[in-house]
Amino acid sequence: MSTNSQNSYPLPQPTGFTKKFWDACQDKVLTVYACKNCDHTFLPGGPACPQCWSPDLVSQPVSGLGTVFSFVVYQRTYHPAIPAPYVVALIELEEGPKLISNIIGCAPKDVEIGMSVRVHFETKDGFLLPRFTPLNPDNKSEG
Repeated sequence: MSTNSQNSYPLPQPTGFTKKFWDACQDKVLTVYACKNCDHTFLPGGPACPQCWSPDLVSQPVSGLGTVFSFVVYQRTYHPAIPAPYVVALIELEEGPKLISNIIGCAPKDVEIGMSVRVHFETKDGFLLPRFTPLNPDNKSEG
């Protein structure tokens, strides 16, 4: 998945624990890991449930809906393929787990905590990455 060109997009390096997640993303499906023992859902994948330590896990699809739990706007370019400004956010999925991603489809100044978002798969160097876009047309949170 990696590439040697300095201007190529830095892509994930799937491991045995994250491969199912990234494979599902290539099919435009967002997944989380779930414990068969206690039903706890979580990200990222690992060898055991972080709640009950059971190794009996499955990967399951989720809605792709969530809210912005926290975020930061980067005003500096740290990689030539990712120009500033850009938003890195902690998204709380409707099903509970949180994941770090980017907010796209609106100006960084319009991102706010509690904003409703949905997953949007974006292609970078032939690899689909889960990004999030505002759910509401006015880019504002509900309520």
